[in-house]
This record gives sequence, structure tokens and C-alpha cells, in this order.
Amino acid sequence: MTTTADGRSGAAPTRVRRRGVQRRHVAVALAALVLAAFASLFLGVSDLTPADLVDPDEAQARVLWTSRVPRLLAILLAGSAMAVAGLVMMHLTRNRFVSPQTAGTTEWVGLGIVVATLWFGGTSVLGKMSIGVLFALAGTAFFVWLLQRMVLTDVVVVPLVGILLGGVVSAATTFLAYRFDLLQSMDVWMNGDFSGVLAGRYELLWLVLAATVVAYLWADRFSVAGMGESFAINLGVPYTRVVMVGLAIASVVTAIVVVSVGSIPFLGLVVPNLVTLAMGDNLRRVLPVTALTGAAFVLACDVLARTIRYPYEVPVGMIGGVIGGVLFIWLLLRARKRAL
Repeated sequence: MTTTADGRSGAAPTRVRRRGVQRRHVAVALAALVLAAFASLFLGVSDLTPADLVDPDEAQARVLWTSRVPRLLAILLAGSAMAVAGLVMMHLTRNRFVSPQTAGTTEWVGLGIVVATLWFGGTSVLGKMSIGVLFALAGTAFFVWLLQRMVLTDVVVVPLVGILLGGVVSAATTFLAYRFDLLQSMDVWMNGDFSGVLAGRYELLWLVLAATVVAYLWADRFSVAGMGESFAINLGVPYTRVVMVGLAIASVVTAIVVVSVGSIPFLGLVVPNLVTLAMGDNLRRVLPVTALTGAAFVLACDVLARTIRYPYEVPVGMIGGVIGGVLFIWLLLRARKRAL
């Protein structure tokens, strides 16, 4: 602790400056979110301008409430929830490069969807989502079990294990889809795309909002569990139960998002890393900003997807994969440089 010339502690000004920086981060995230949301509402083949919101005709009102608003809500819900899921997994595994995309969770959901389509073809979207959740839970639990029995000293090796495991699962999924002529259906399920989001087809995504709230309420427990099993037990935190809740949140969120809009590569990895690099590792403090930044990231990708080949659009997952891949490489190089 430092002391100023008049004898006062320097800790208080430091905390004030830190809070000011955090508020600026929140303000920047909110501003980016609002700008991207505004652009998203008025982009599309159908003409719709801000002035039309004052007194829209029947066609404009139908476009707004049937397509544009549901699409915007789906983007906000999916982006924020996947970013939070990645943040939770990063803390529980104590590795910055673990996320639903690098732990194989997304691939397990895809396998669950194919199995549900083959053996429960008449089931509803909710049924497919439930089976996807079960497969995601089993696959993520297996990944954590595998990590606990391996001695890994390099921070980069852990996500590589998850990527290899996900590759095996993806190969099995592709084989089943090819064998039973489901490749096109699998591509539709797995490729992140919001062009088909309409009123009545996205409402399952509201469930991820509940999962995000649970993650915030359990944030302190996740932080303690992230310190290690012995540390958590010494503080009276039920380590196994907390880890299972965290993995359940990540699995449920991933399954719902993949079933509803498809997979968005690297979202749950790069966003939590960028936020924690800027704000630190206090989970309760960074979780809201992570949610806002995740939503802003997907919105920005959506705006790019609709403007690159206007009036056509490319899948959001493709844009997210390119941008997220570049950021992932930068994070890897940064981690390697700091380790040397």
C-alpha cells in the first residue's frame, strides 16, 4: 500500500481509477451493442428505415415484428450466452483456451442431433435439443475426466486435446450423416446462420437467458472452484457439484444455440479472453461485460454477413470463424510469448 504526501493511503485512488476504467469498458461494450443493433434492424432486402418506425404500414410492420426483431433478439441471446458459457468453462478448467468449441462440446451436440434425427425422426425441436444437451453433457464430462488423468504442462495442449476429441466425434457424425443421407441436414444444423430466424422459430433461445442468469448467481462459486479442488473444499464449496453445474450451463447453452441457429466458431473463446485481458479475472465483475461483448461480436458479424454480398448474405458462422480465427492465433502467439 502506498501513502501520499499528506499521509493518506494511495489504495483508494487506485480503486477509483480501476472503477473508472471498468465503467469505460462497459460503456464501450454498450455503445458497440447499440450501434450494431441499430444497423441490424434496418439491413435487409425489404426497405425499412428509422422513419418507418413512427408510422409503419402493414408490410413494414410485418417485416419488423416477424423477421427483424426476432432476428435481433436471437443474435443478442445466442451471442451473450455462448460468450458466458466460454467464460465459465475457462474458469472451471483453469485454461484460457478452453471453450465449447475447443472442448468438443459443439461436436457432441451435432452427434446428438444426428442421432435424434435418425432414431427419433418425428420428435420436435425441443426433443432434438434435449438429446443434444444429453450428448453435450456426456461429451464435456468426458473431456474434463480426460484432463484430470493427464499431466499437461503447456496451456496450449489442453485445447488441442479437446479439438482432437471433437475431430473424432465430428468424423463419426459425418459418417452417420453420409451413411443415412443427412449431410445437407447436418450442414444446416451446424453452420451458424440467422437468416431463417422468424417469430415462432427462435423462442427456445430464451432458455439461454435463464442459464446466463444462473451463471451470474453462481459466479463466486465458479471462481472458487477455478482455484482447484482442494482450495474449494477447504473453503466449504462443494467442488464436484459446482463443476457439474458449470458444465451443465455450458452444455445447455451450446445445445440450444446450435439447435436454434447453428454453431458460431470461436465465439466462446475469443470474447472471454479479450474481456478478461482488459478487466481481470473476477468472474462476477467481467461476466456482464462478457455477455454484452459476445452479443456485440455476433451483431457485428451479422452486419458484415449482410453487407459483403448485398442483397445476398453469407452465414454468420463463416464471418465469425474468420475473425475469431485471427484473434485466436493472436491470443496463442501472445500466450506463447509470455511463457518464454
